[in-house]
Amino acid sequence: MIQLAQNQLWKKDDRYFRIVVWERLAIRYKETDSPEAAEGTLHDVTKKEFCRLIKGAELVEG
Repeated sequence: MIQLAQNQLWKKDDRYFRIVVWERLAIRYKETDSPEAAEGTLHDVTKKEFCRLIKGAELVEG
């Protein structure tokens, strides 16, 4: 089972997803083109939707 936490960075294909706000039932994440990018689009989704989004993605460490 995936353990989600605030500020985690996930990579899927050429997209990066950083968890900005982690709540019990909802997640706000920023989608960017690179891990260092300051610019990106914010999305509000349920945890279930986010888990579907990152299926097959890898957690980027440190």
